[in-house]
Amino acid sequence: MKKKTSAWKYLLSALIILIHAIPLYILIGVAFKSKMDMSSRWILPGYIWWDNFKNALFRGDMLLALKNSFIITAGSVLLITLLGALAAFPLARHTSRLNNGVRGLIMGVMMVPPLSILVPLYSNLAHVGGLSTYWGIIGVLTAFQLPMSIFLFTNFIKSIPTGLDEAAAIDGCGPFRTFALIILPQLKPVIASVVILTGVNCWNDYQFSLYLLQSPKFKTITLAISSFFSLQSSDINAAGAAALMGITPVVVFFLFLQKYFIKGMVDSAIK
Repeated sequence: MKKKTSAWKYLLSALIILIHAIPLYILIGVAFKSKMDMSSRWILPGYIWWDNFKNALFRGDMLLALKNSFIITAGSVLLITLLGALAAFPLARHTSRLNNGVRGLIMGVMMVPPLSILVPLYSNLAHVGGLSTYWGIIGVLTAFQLPMSIFLFTNFIKSIPTGLDEAAAIDGCGPFRTFALIILPQLKPVIASVVILTGVNCWNDYQFSLYLLQSPKFKTITLAISSFFSLQSSDINAAGAAALMGITPVVVFFLFLQKYFIKGMVDSAIK
């Protein structure tokens, strides 16, 4: 009886996996096909057309784009993780009306569409010289990804017994030493979740990069892929090759951290 009742779960899981795998399947087929190959995109080619990857590397400046995306993502994720954990510690440990209001404000910020404040954001960055700079885009991405980081860290830290804090205080530890020596080592699962979720968002960012990174030397992965499309013509095969090169680092990174990612998401949600 249990096997019959659980069969639909496996079928549903297989259907969800299939739906998510179809775009990747088509992307692989497009990336390895010749531009002159007019066969269905559902059919994988019986050959490998490396010219698509050459065009992506040289005409699309993929090496430069990969370097810029890595610098921007690494810098943003580092700040998001550190600031998010530091902000979540007092919010999780001190229950008060003020802290409840701060948490509500943080959740409210998550609901604000980023493009709705693009004009004043662009104006302010132009005023302080932050356009087409690493620190400008890193600051913007950090600001918009911090609410998710604080939310996940707060829920996780709440599950850590407060007795550990009290024991550390008896031993003479202040708040910062307690956080660094007691709390931080226990945050590995949720750190993996924050790094993956915010890292993917920063890596795939297009809306901010398009307007705030106007210099060609700051081209990112998403901007490199979009450069293969224009009003006059488009090279979808080279764009597919560029997209395949762009998602590979993220997929590999997730495979290494998936165990901690799943544990962190579950713990943050139910504890």
